[in-house]
Amino acid sequence: MRPYELPAMVNAHSHAFQRDLRGAAERPAPEAHAADDFWSWREAMYRLAGEHDPGSMREVAGRVYAEMAAAGYGAVGEFHYVHHRPDGTPYDDPNAMAIAVAEAGLAAGLVVVLLPTAYHRAGWNQPPSPGQRRFCDPDVEAYLARVDALRAWAEGRRGVHVGVAAHSVRAVPAGWLEAIAAYAERHGLVRHVHAHEQPRELEECRAEHGVSPIRLLGDTGFLGPRTSLIHGVHVDADDVRRLADSGTIVVSCPTTEGSLGDGHFPALVHRDAGVRIAIGSDSNVRVDPFEETRELETLARRERRTRHALLAAYGDLWGELAANGRASLGLDDAGTVTIDRDHPELRGVADADLPLAVATCASAAVVMRR
Repeated sequence: MRPYELPAMVNAHSHAFQRDLRGAAERPAPEAHAADDFWSWREAMYRLAGEHDPGSMREVAGRVYAEMAAAGYGAVGEFHYVHHRPDGTPYDDPNAMAIAVAEAGLAAGLVVVLLPTAYHRAGWNQPPSPGQRRFCDPDVEAYLARVDALRAWAEGRRGVHVGVAAHSVRAVPAGWLEAIAAYAERHGLVRHVHAHEQPRELEECRAEHGVSPIRLLGDTGFLGPRTSLIHGVHVDADDVRRLADSGTIVVSCPTTEGSLGDGHFPALVHRDAGVRIAIGSDSNVRVDPFEETRELETLARRERRTRHALLAAYGDLWGELAANGRASLGLDDAGTVTIDRDHPELRGVADADLPLAVATCASAAVVMRR
């Protein structure tokens, strides 16, 4: 076997517990029929989230993180929002679930960036549904106090870092966005948020605030070079300009966005504006950074019916996505991964063409070790 070293890929957006939705979430929803979409999928996700305790969260995270490490990921950003007991009351240690996830990542050999996620409501003037109660905090001060405690726990633990996240503009009021952004600035933390994944999300944001989610995030100080916006699918020219001007990173999750029917990520629109792009496995329907990279590239080619897409622009698309993933999580290094040059998926590829083949022809099967 002839080895070849790559920078380990960074998984900038993961929900570890959702790995166990594979198959089960594909069962037809008889009550939904043609309306079976992201919003009906959420009900299956809420049911799964309601079943977990710290022990089971540690177990499922351990399984999926071991898969990530074997597939070529070196670091994971865990967008973590299953915080409390199912009825919403905190555990004796309010960060018990987050700590379980972090310990699983360390055991798997990953660098873990915990992104404890703020959640308060179901939407504008809507209290949390029963399935959302365990995600929610009563006020932003309680959320930030929990972040403080998690940062104190992580301090001195090599391989664990803590950022902040707002689940979405529908899940928290604008005042929370301002407070979380200000906290992140004071402490030099990365901050993440889901946005522009679904058209209904944009409609609800405009109804409440009169602007798009990206405009709201900019107005509240949430956007910036340490900010990652997850998805960025349904955007217009003004939205993309705001992302570019602020230096915000967009994290695309191709296999999950395809699974959920979210729409087509406009990769070339973002690229042309100078927006940095990273990748995430999100729901972990697939755990393969090579597949995420290839799907991102092929979607970009279809976007304009051209072969001159991301790979042509960057040359080393894998390296570009890995570097942007490190920036998304505030990391200087995520390690390396060794791939097998003699694997059938790469056998016969010339040395000069390996970066091109890695992005278009390979899968996690080529990984030898990290």
